[in-house]
Amino acid sequence: MSREPSRFNPQVADARWQKAWAEAETFKADDHSAKPKSYVLEMFPYPSGKIHMGHVRNYTMGDVLARYRRMTGHEVLHPMGWDAFGMPAENAAMERGVHPGQWTYANIDSMKAQLKRIGFALDWSRELATCHPDYYGHEQALFLDLYEGGLVYRKESAVNWDPVDMTVLANEQVIDGRGWRSGALVERRKLSQWFLKITDFAEDLLAGLQSLDQWPDKVKLMQENWIGKSKGLRFTFTILPSEAGEDLKSFDVYTTRPDTMYGASFAAIAADHPIAVALAKDNAELAAFLDECRATGTAAAEVETAEKRGYDTGLKVIHPLDPDWTLPLYVANFVLMEYGTGAIFGCPAHDQRDLDFARKYGLPVDRVVAPTPEQAAEPVGDEAYTGPGLIVNSRDLDGLSIEDAKAKVIARAEAEGWGTGTTVWRLRDWGVSRQRYWGTPIPIIHCEACGPVGVPKDQLPVVLPEDVSFDVPGNPLDRHPTWKHVDCPKCGSPARRETDTLDTFVDSSWYFIRFASQPKDQPFDRAIAEQWLPVGQYIGGVEHAILHLLYARFWTRALQHIGKIGVAEPFTGLFTQGMVTHETYKDVGGNWLSPDEVRDGRQISTGAPITVGRVEKMSKSKKNTVDPTGIVDQYGADAVRWFMLSDSPPERDLPWSEAGIEGAWRFVQRLWRLVDAAGPGDGEDMDLARKLHRTIAGVAEDIEALSFNKAVAKLYELTSAIEKAKPSDTRVEALEAIVRLAAPMIPHVAEEGWARLGRHGLVADAPWPVADPALLIDDQVTIAVQVSGKLRDTIAVAKGAARGDVEALALASEKVQRALDGATPKKVIVVPDRLVNIVA
Repeated sequence: MSREPSRFNPQVADARWQKAWAEAETFKADDHSAKPKSYVLEMFPYPSGKIHMGHVRNYTMGDVLARYRRMTGHEVLHPMGWDAFGMPAENAAMERGVHPGQWTYANIDSMKAQLKRIGFALDWSRELATCHPDYYGHEQALFLDLYEGGLVYRKESAVNWDPVDMTVLANEQVIDGRGWRSGALVERRKLSQWFLKITDFAEDLLAGLQSLDQWPDKVKLMQENWIGKSKGLRFTFTILPSEAGEDLKSFDVYTTRPDTMYGASFAAIAADHPIAVALAKDNAELAAFLDECRATGTAAAEVETAEKRGYDTGLKVIHPLDPDWTLPLYVANFVLMEYGTGAIFGCPAHDQRDLDFARKYGLPVDRVVAPTPEQAAEPVGDEAYTGPGLIVNSRDLDGLSIEDAKAKVIARAEAEGWGTGTTVWRLRDWGVSRQRYWGTPIPIIHCEACGPVGVPKDQLPVVLPEDVSFDVPGNPLDRHPTWKHVDCPKCGSPARRETDTLDTFVDSSWYFIRFASQPKDQPFDRAIAEQWLPVGQYIGGVEHAILHLLYARFWTRALQHIGKIGVAEPFTGLFTQGMVTHETYKDVGGNWLSPDEVRDGRQISTGAPITVGRVEKMSKSKKNTVDPTGIVDQYGADAVRWFMLSDSPPERDLPWSEAGIEGAWRFVQRLWRLVDAAGPGDGEDMDLARKLHRTIAGVAEDIEALSFNKAVAKLYELTSAIEKAKPSDTRVEALEAIVRLAAPMIPHVAEEGWARLGRHGLVADAPWPVADPALLIDDQVTIAVQVSGKLRDTIAVAKGAARGDVEALALASEKVQRALDGATPKKVIVVPDRLVNIVA
């Protein structure tokens, strides 16, 4: 008498197998293993307090690949850590009265427990947190190595300054001209800042993109645009002598569009340009305008959208292509010293900022590029023309292509001595100074006699003091009574520590190297690190496509440059997964509601109707997040993992749905019932064998390609085939194989099934099934049968069957006989393995 199949109980099984993996140190990577090494890494999280479904999706994808690689004979490094420095911890300190470290470490404990609950195959022995002195002390050592290698320098630079919080803001923290936290109007200030010479590597960073054939094209294009190599003309504007003082004779301009110079109607300089500053000394009105300009942030987006304003200096400059042509010189708020030379020529017809400015101040707008010569006289409306075309209204350039006109102007400039063809880069050196406490202290001591001096390495780490207060705005390190006061390491005189801390992007620019090698006495052991690097598969959100990835690529190259490591590119493969999305909800007052506050179109607490908004990326600000903990408690880790893999291609967004997670739960139970009810069999089932071995090969291909949803679909099909198959030795083989095939995706039920089948050890340690090549070959083909050119039937025949046999099968078809209606075929055309056409 057969017994009733039991139900899979994740509340018991999940904990049992997670404990077994931990005790066996199943996922601990061995640096000295002779197996081929595979480094799988997801971008490490910021410890905000709770993981969300976006984290779960990201780490599940990496986990499947890591587990699969172990089963295919690789030594796998799959680590986890915490990107733990940054402003959110300081904000929590100000708002809640807790130390940033206390808040951060509590969040790490909470999130680590959540990750473990989902059963990720992580090497927790290599866990790191960037806020721990064991990590950032080594980062300080690397900073000093780069300093000694000539790749770090200090200079005055324009920054976004929040006068209330008294800190520098990144461009992303300036919203509508105001500080994102204080709401104060941001000012443009000059401060002494530390910079890394990323521009020294601009050409190599650009060229290196060509070798990254396992990166998404869109990410490479974003990096290419950010690096921004352009060829253009650097030329000199001469100021009319009668209008200028002795010190105001000329200034340089760089342009990528010398082809449009005949369309110029003005020249403009930045508020910080030396000529503007000189003129303002005796001009109170101009001085006031410069102050207004400095009260604007440096964010490119803000400059683009702000009202274009200018001040006419009264000076005139000579157009270099025509000595009798002069242009008015303005100081303009949309010209920045940080870009190019801090000066431009304005061509309103073909640049939107110039057009907006020209319309405001009544300056000419002359078209010099048109799609066709017939459109040369076509007026420019509210939008500048930036498309392709021919040069028009430009004297000797008329009729040339844009590129030919550029070349001709550059050649003339060089021949006449007023300009040179130049390559420039959009990329700027990386400013790493941050005026805040919760970050890596910059290991520099400032001495009046010796200047900046690196902290001796035997005094590292320079540890953040814990006795700090956030009661008043600004950097607590600046006002600490003792921490910053030290003696100069060179001369012994009283000196002070640098109180700026490093940009947190520095922390994430080398963490993947520290994961690979973690000696106590140095940042990493080169030989061991190079066994693992570069990371074979890196997985994370596309929002990090530019800065994090670019900085990591630079940092690795910088370490290579100074002889610390032999690797240039840190990540061989990159995958950017889609977001997890959910409906948004608002109450009658317009306040955001979370999904657990809503039922059947009403707010649970009040019964009032709610407004259902768009499906958007899960975010705490819109409260449309789903806490994984409750879902895992209800359905188990495997159902959550299966849902994350099954319903959408991994590069696309995944809409969260209760129906989806319930469907995943049903499959977990279905697979368990199939295995739990397994019994003996006898004989072979060739149809099932072919299905099994094609699935083994197909799922492997799909996991390697990160096409997890396709792998899931194949496992659904194999499950159905096993369910329908009669008892046989093949069915027993298929049950064992499907447990192993599913193990990377739903490892808890797979371990339970492996034990239920009586197999020894852990399925996590079992080898991947081997597909029989003979069973991957199709031994049948489907052939279309036409009557007088119209499809009437299809027939299955042995591959390579004789023409006579194929013809006989086609003529025997009932559908063909009906179509012939008693007529005798005049001719039968057989195309082997493809087609039969019967001519009636």
